[in-house]
Amino acid sequence: MTSELGQLSRYWKFPSDYYHRSLQVLEIALNQVPAYRSWRAFDPGTASPVDARYASLPAFTKQDIREYFPQGLLPASRNVQAGLTSGEISFVKTSGTVDMSVTNIWHQPWWDASESASWQLNAHAARLATGQHHEAILVNPMNVGIISDDVDLPVEKRRLARFLYLNEKTNPTRWTKALMDRMIAELDDFRPAVLEANPSLLARLCRYIAAAKKTVYRPGLIVLTYEFPTHWHYQQISRVFTCPVASSYGTTETGYVFMQCEEGRFHQNSQVCRVDFQPFKTEHGGPFKGRILVTTFNNPWYYMVRFDVGDLVCLDETGKCPCGRNSGLILSAVEGRTAALTLTSAGRPVTQRELDNALSTLEGIDEYKLEQRDGNTYHLYLASGRPDKDGLSKEAADILIKLYGRGINVSVTYEDDISPESSGKYRTAKTLFPINVEDYLDENYLIHRKTEP
Repeated sequence: MTSELGQLSRYWKFPSDYYHRSLQVLEIALNQVPAYRSWRAFDPGTASPVDARYASLPAFTKQDIREYFPQGLLPASRNVQAGLTSGEISFVKTSGTVDMSVTNIWHQPWWDASESASWQLNAHAARLATGQHHEAILVNPMNVGIISDDVDLPVEKRRLARFLYLNEKTNPTRWTKALMDRMIAELDDFRPAVLEANPSLLARLCRYIAAAKKTVYRPGLIVLTYEFPTHWHYQQISRVFTCPVASSYGTTETGYVFMQCEEGRFHQNSQVCRVDFQPFKTEHGGPFKGRILVTTFNNPWYYMVRFDVGDLVCLDETGKCPCGRNSGLILSAVEGRTAALTLTSAGRPVTQRELDNALSTLEGIDEYKLEQRDGNTYHLYLASGRPDKDGLSKEAADILIKLYGRGINVSVTYEDDISPESSGKYRTAKTLFPINVEDYLDENYLIHRKTEP
């Protein structure tokens, strides 16, 4: 561990049974779960500290899930067919933002416990989220909910227990005024304690509300999920909603991993998961910026050990938070997807957050997407109502040249709307050539590199 991370780790406090749970999952995975059988050759053995044993192992990937799904991802004492028959588990397919889509084993009690634990990491969620509270959900139905692109569904078709799904359309660029008016009316009628939303979808609704000078019911808390929220998403949402906004971070495979507290830091959900941090090399933004690998606790039906969730984070350099919570890792920010990394002309990786911070000085932006076509060519797509497009293009190009290097080629195209990816989620940046994030990580944390074909 680098000296900076070693100093920082002094502040990290974990539940009393954290290392016991880490060891228990590791032993079962190595000795009973087929997907991890080959990892025994890497394990230094029971005489070594738990952290050292974890650090000796590769990352688990979506490719591994596809290879071993379903029975190879749980001990022989658990039979998938029996679990399906009894209703203890089901199969859930992800939308595939990173890599190809995968099918996962879903155990609802484990998911509910993970979500409930995460609520305690934000004061507003801890107060409002009772487990019986009304919750409105504004997300792409490809992620969760019911898809109906051709027919508008009545409210009873979109109501499930305490949840109300506000959107059934897979492409929000095709939302009509009537559909958005329906969303506003349903929020007023349903009066949710919590509104969970894709930031891009909620920002789109807020742009309409602000432009039409409408009013809307204000929930106690807005929880952003599924996507990287941009500077403009926050700005557009805050124009309409004055309630607290928090970002929740997790995956289908690993449950709720981090929750943003009322002070803006992200806290590890250390009651239900283990997080291993792999920093970038110093010249690429380390040691506080890097990749995370997640190990789940308490899920007897699905063993995820050092799962590469496909995201980058930035550790809080103080190791402390004004909210007073100190259980597990504390992040100053989630940096975005590894699949959304771009490179400067000199080959330094740029995260979604770094790009977003640079572009945030622009005014009048609704949405954007940057495509890096090769090592020197960048194309920026903008949705903006600003009339001075030439001036905006020059401002944007100057920012990108400063960020990515002099001599690069920058072009700007204006779109009425920027559509989401095929997954239903928005991605603000991507390259048209492959990037292996492990090329930029500190080799001391990559004892066994694992490259997908």
